[in-house]
Amino acid sequence: MRVSLKVKILTLVTAILVIVISTVAYHNYRQQKEMLHEIANRNTSVLIETIKSSIANAMLSGRSDEVANIFARIKSREFVKSIRIVDAEGKILNSADRDEIGKQIPEQGRGKLPSRNLSLLPEEGVFLSYARIFNAPQCYKCHPASSETLGLLQIKLSLGYMNGFISREREIAIVSAIVLVLLTVFTIFTFLVIYVERPLRKLMRYMEKVEQGDFTQEISLTSSREMRSLGNSFNHMVGTIADLMESTVKHERELARAQEKLAHHRETHLMNGRLEEQIREIENLNVTLEERIEEIEEANYKIADLAGELEDKNTNLEKAVAKLSTLYRLGLAINSTIEVEDLYRLVVKTTMDTLQAQVGYVVLYDAEHGELRVTNLVGYRDPNPQHLRVPMKPSSVSSWVIQNSKPLLIADIALTPEFDRVSPLGFERKTLICAPLMVKDEIIGTLTVVNKLNNTVYNHEELELLSTIAAQASIAIKNAMLYDEQQKTYLNTIQALVSAIEASDSYTRGHSERVTRFSLALARKLELPANRLKVIERAAILHDIGKIGIDLSLLHKEETLTRDDVAELQQHPTIGMKILEPIEFLHDVRLCIGQHHERYDGKGYPNRLTGQELLLESRILAIADSFDAMTSDRPYRKALKLEVAIQELAENAGTQFDPELVPIFIKLLKTPNFLPQREEYPGLHVVPAPQKAGNATHSCIAQ
Repeated sequence: MRVSLKVKILTLVTAILVIVISTVAYHNYRQQKEMLHEIANRNTSVLIETIKSSIANAMLSGRSDEVANIFARIKSREFVKSIRIVDAEGKILNSADRDEIGKQIPEQGRGKLPSRNLSLLPEEGVFLSYARIFNAPQCYKCHPASSETLGLLQIKLSLGYMNGFISREREIAIVSAIVLVLLTVFTIFTFLVIYVERPLRKLMRYMEKVEQGDFTQEISLTSSREMRSLGNSFNHMVGTIADLMESTVKHERELARAQEKLAHHRETHLMNGRLEEQIREIENLNVTLEERIEEIEEANYKIADLAGELEDKNTNLEKAVAKLSTLYRLGLAINSTIEVEDLYRLVVKTTMDTLQAQVGYVVLYDAEHGELRVTNLVGYRDPNPQHLRVPMKPSSVSSWVIQNSKPLLIADIALTPEFDRVSPLGFERKTLICAPLMVKDEIIGTLTVVNKLNNTVYNHEELELLSTIAAQASIAIKNAMLYDEQQKTYLNTIQALVSAIEASDSYTRGHSERVTRFSLALARKLELPANRLKVIERAAILHDIGKIGIDLSLLHKEETLTRDDVAELQQHPTIGMKILEPIEFLHDVRLCIGQHHERYDGKGYPNRLTGQELLLESRILAIADSFDAMTSDRPYRKALKLEVAIQELAENAGTQFDPELVPIFIKLLKTPNFLPQREEYPGLHVVPAPQKAGNATHSCIAQ
């Protein structure tokens, strides 16, 4: 990158100024420092003579103690660091610091003791001076005349105050130098911009215009006489160049016209000959081109026919791929669940999305009663639940499909008056397709989609797609129904065992049904999802299944329960979990049964779990089970009144029961018509009997 002339001049001037001012400032600093030392030397000499005079006067007057006071007064000055009298061997004879009298000065100072008056700078900021104290005739009475020197007066001064002054002067000098440099640079910069750079830039702009061919401009430079002369010279040069260019252009034009006339004459003859040859070639090419055009037209007709056939095949292929993709996704979806209701909902939703339907539903065929049950209606909500069951009749589309065991397409229902235009569920049907759900020869029901979102009509391809979806869904639905029946068989078998246990004990008869009712009511109040409602329902029915492994005599025992009896009774949740362990789909039910005697404070059994370690369903079940136990007759006590049972629940909230669930359950108990009548639930109005000594509490082991 090229540096401008202005920058070069400013850099050079700045460098010269910095060098000159730095040199001057350095010499000035050296002179100030030497002057400081000279002033310190003179001040020290004056101070020493004053001190020596004061010492001599004190000694002559017989007041030798006054010497130490004199030293102390002088030492009080902030610039005096130390003052003492030492002999030639370095022993301190007298000092402002009386503690060091009689001691030797430091080794470093002893080795440097002079034999004459001397001033030096032993360290930065310190001035050290030695002065001899001579033996005068008036001192001969105390000191022998043979001694020429009585001692050395040592004074150490701090030059800090002078150094501070020099530092301030140095800072002022530096700031002044910087300001001078900046002011000088600014002045030179302004001069260069006004008197050099601006005229030169103006001249450069005019030169650019000349380069572009504009010779009509004249420059006017008035910043100085030299610039005015440079501008006039430039204008004269531009005028001269313009005249020369104009003259040159005229000559070149005349020469070009002459050459053009000469060349044109020769080229005319040559072009005529070539033109004749090209005309003959063009005639031959035209004949060949006509033949090629005829061949191309025939090929275009064939290509157009092939393109039409290919487009039709591509369209059919795209439809087939879309159909297979839909069926593949539907197969993955319906095979991912085994719950019947979830499967119905998934089939309807997927089918509606695939066929762009406004309304979709599944109809289940009840052959025993000869009626149809609509389930999973999507796209329309009938407020009357009675309409979800409709009889078989000739005008019903589903009835026709079930009776004929084949799918039905109604492109426009106005053209088929034999079928109802308005569905029994209340919505109007314009176009629809309905396919049977059947496995082998067994009709399960139908799958129907009604009215397209874009208000077009259904066609045979969509009917074929729905039939394929229905065939695939039928197998999954049948499997789900068989699985559901298998689950019900398991549950009915286990429930029969529970009922057998309750039937052998008049006190607990109907206990599981009541606990189930209470648990489901509380769970629905908490708005638990359907799958968790199923868990709480099954757990409530089977929660005492473990009592199969408990001795019946212990269950019916009316005497006081021993510690071993209580321990054996507390095994029934664990036994219940072991009984249900082989049944995989009851995994959460097993956990709930195993925890229904745990307490919120961790003092329950069998695992002493606390608070949030427990399933929400087990906390619900614990409340329902305890309430029914308290309000039912037991071998060891009579049932409690409803008010007393509610009070027990409230008092044990936060210890035995979940404190957030108890208020909700109590509110349910106080709801009108929630509890059965006295003859159905006699324990609710029985006056409580006194507890037997040693028996368990109302709401835990007694259950």
